[in-house]
Amino acid sequence: MKYLVMVQGSQADYDGMAGKGSAHSPAWSEKDLQAMYVYMGEINNDLAETGELVEGNGLAEPALTRHVSLDGDGRPVITDGPYGETKELLAGYWVLDCESLERVTEIAVRVARCPEPAGVPAYPVIIRPIPDAGGGDV
Repeated sequence: MKYLVMVQGSQADYDGMAGKGSAHSPAWSEKDLQAMYVYMGEINNDLAETGELVEGNGLAEPALTRHVSLDGDGRPVITDGPYGETKELLAGYWVLDCESLERVTEIAVRVARCPEPAGVPAYPVIIRPIPDAGGGDV
């Protein structure tokens, strides 16, 4: 079964990782960043080794986001970020092919234990099953 495993963040978190701390998220040191990169790299390597990793990526900061919608007449409405009304956005994801929900939950717990500096907001790691293309139930 395939699962989408998502981590969240906010523009303030990306700013903190760039060394610009705020009341929402402290400034990260180079040592903090390296610890996170090494930790996540180890997870990725382990998942690739077990054959469970289908795809995974971190995403660019929310300030680089673009929303595309339609107005009442069907014309496109394009808005570039950042969006003050949005608190958390998708910061990164993995598509995993795991034997069970229990296994993907073990992986999500490992992701949640990623090292971070004190004061960084805690976000849940979100797991969503990906139904198979055959149209069957989840």
